[in-house]
Amino acid sequence: MIALFVIGLLLFGFAVVVVGRAVMLPRQRMVANVTGIEQYGFSAAGVPEDAKSRAALADLAKYVGEAVGGRLGVFRESELRQSLVSAGMYSVSARMLFGYQVIGAVGLGAVWLSLSIIAGTRATFIVIGTILAVVIGWVAPVAYVRRRAQKRLDQIDYALPELIDLLVVSVEAGLGFAGSLRVATERLPGPLGAELRLANHEQRMGLPVTDALENMLARCPTDTMRGFVRAVVEGQRLGISIGQIMRNLAVEMRKRRRQLAEERAHKAPIKMLFPLVFMIFPALFIVLLGPAVFSIFDALKNK
Repeated sequence: MIALFVIGLLLFGFAVVVVGRAVMLPRQRMVANVTGIEQYGFSAAGVPEDAKSRAALADLAKYVGEAVGGRLGVFRESELRQSLVSAGMYSVSARMLFGYQVIGAVGLGAVWLSLSIIAGTRATFIVIGTILAVVIGWVAPVAYVRRRAQKRLDQIDYALPELIDLLVVSVEAGLGFAGSLRVATERLPGPLGAELRLANHEQRMGLPVTDALENMLARCPTDTMRGFVRAVVEGQRLGISIGQIMRNLAVEMRKRRRQLAEERAHKAPIKMLFPLVFMIFPALFIVLLGPAVFSIFDALKNK
């Protein structure tokens, strides 16, 4: 018990030291930046407290990720980077995500261990709970990023037919494909609009349209986006009419959206099976069969 208490104190002390370092580091940088700005005659506006806390946590994750990940190595760094890009988290690197994992594992494990020792829990439950807390703290950041990436990719796939409709109207009105893409970018909100704005920015920097679309496919590797990009790239290379290609793509993608909706509708009965069997049916049986069972017991007692 004493050994567990000492381990908990060490973990808690480590967490406090790292958090304190992360809190002080952005303040020092901010003071240096404000001092440099004021030398040129500008006044700095106040920074919101939530922004300061997020910046402190991000600096902490970056510091821990570089320190620990640089020595131990980050597993599946390319896969983590792809998940972050798909989730739209461009300011977070794979090392920073690794730092969030380390912070989550150490912090959650230290909190659970300290609370368990204070509550006087048995040593077996303390060890098992600490292991579970460490695993949850380690897995939670990656699970959050992947869930956000999947949700964002689904939103992009859902909005892609509207993009194609806008491209068809713009191309048939006489605009080129690059100009039609810029017009569609101004009309489309959400994740797809953000990806298109990034692709347009790459074009303004001198990248060809096909290369910008290939980069967008690398950021959003879905089947629908792959079909759109491949069709546009092949049409540009072979000189085929973009308007006809877009019309065919719009029909195909709407069919795919309809099939996806039907697939989700067919999965609904299976998803409803668990709450029906374990939540609704037991209560229904108690309400319907309960009086009959009590009546049978009363009849047997009277006999």
